[in-house]
Amino acid sequence: MSSPEWRILEAFILEKMSEYKMPSVAIAVVKDGELAYVNAFGFRDVERGVPATPGTIYGIGSITKTFTSLCVLKQVEEGRLSLDDELEKYVHLRLGPLGEPVKIWHLLTHSSGLPALGYAEAFIEGTLGLGEAWMPVAKPQDVLPFLSGAESWAVERPGRRFFYLNEGYVLLGLLIEKVSQRPYWDCVKRHILEPLGMSRTYIYAGDVEKDPDVAKPYVLDPQTGKPRSTRIPFGIYSDGGVMSNALDMAKYIAMLIGRGRYGDVEVIDAKLLEEAETKRVEVPWKLLGDEGYGYGFVVSESFFGRKLVAHGGNVLVYTAYMAYIRQERLGVVVLANSMGYPMSYIALYALASVLGEDPVRKLPFLLREHVAKTLEGLYRGYRNTVSYTVKAKGDVLIVRSRLGEELYLLPEEVREDYAKFYTYMRGYRIPVEFYIEKDRVKLILERYLLIKPR
Repeated sequence: MSSPEWRILEAFILEKMSEYKMPSVAIAVVKDGELAYVNAFGFRDVERGVPATPGTIYGIGSITKTFTSLCVLKQVEEGRLSLDDELEKYVHLRLGPLGEPVKIWHLLTHSSGLPALGYAEAFIEGTLGLGEAWMPVAKPQDVLPFLSGAESWAVERPGRRFFYLNEGYVLLGLLIEKVSQRPYWDCVKRHILEPLGMSRTYIYAGDVEKDPDVAKPYVLDPQTGKPRSTRIPFGIYSDGGVMSNALDMAKYIAMLIGRGRYGDVEVIDAKLLEEAETKRVEVPWKLLGDEGYGYGFVVSESFFGRKLVAHGGNVLVYTAYMAYIRQERLGVVVLANSMGYPMSYIALYALASVLGEDPVRKLPFLLREHVAKTLEGLYRGYRNTVSYTVKAKGDVLIVRSRLGEELYLLPEEVREDYAKFYTYMRGYRIPVEFYIEKDRVKLILERYLLIKPR
């Protein structure tokens, strides 16, 4: 893309950062194995007014799982294990959901049959002082006693249904240590970071604290709605503990696009990477409509007719998203030091733009969001007898009457000139329609016609 087209992307990012009160965002776009675009916006340290840079360190959260997956696959490549091996062969933990053993591939695909058990959520919230939960797992081995008895919580037999399970990727980290006879992070450095020259990618607090360019973590203060600094939740490991920067992650994406190779270096066998990028189980959340999970990667076949491979990450104070399209040799990573606007939306906006598509009109989730903002405002009935206020929250609408009654509208069909939502009123499912005209918007809500000028 030309400089003016990058400016459109930058304007989109700044608009969302402002709307969602985000301290900073960093982004890198890779094309044909090279860095096509990199930038950072906002402050890595709001209080001191220090700007973020393309080299600023952020937590990448569950993008860590892609590193863990590749390290497991390296053990397969080197003949140390099979993905059909049972976990209990390597880790002393009896997990038998509904009487069936958990295999390694079940953990890689989040299909062990165990629902999310919440260790990471409790650990992060407790560490940051954000709730009543307290889960002092100081090291990965502490998750083993936490999982004692977890098989009674199973809702499905292994291999049949997707339940995102952070604990499963902690177990995979312990598995890597067992079969390689070295610490998990040593395997990541040896097989991924060092070959790629990712010299500023960390997991230990000591290494992060020595780096002069680290984004301070923030949460949104519920009272003021503004970012409030907090601490980094060190202690998460092979399921979400990696911290990196846009420049290092660009090298990682270039390797994935290059079928496991970066320059003259082979990081992972191309066939094994292809296996990792193959959908094994459907996921319940679908941004594009057909997503499934492979070995540590989310896969869609319908991004403008192309295969998209991706993963996101969220540790409350850092959010991230990585995605690439191998056939276009194109990829992106987006990093932030807070929650707020989804990093996936920014990343897919960037990819669509590079492909020459109009992101807002062609990506359904962005179209819904755009139209929802258009629908905001005060709607009045005949002779102002009744009125309702409409406010957008993402692609959901909140409708409030004069008397304070609130309705939540969920999108059903959204176009630029028409939108249909539904809600429940006193137990009845009610359709709600908006007709978007040049100079006004007409709202049909149950028995009323209401209008707002544009």
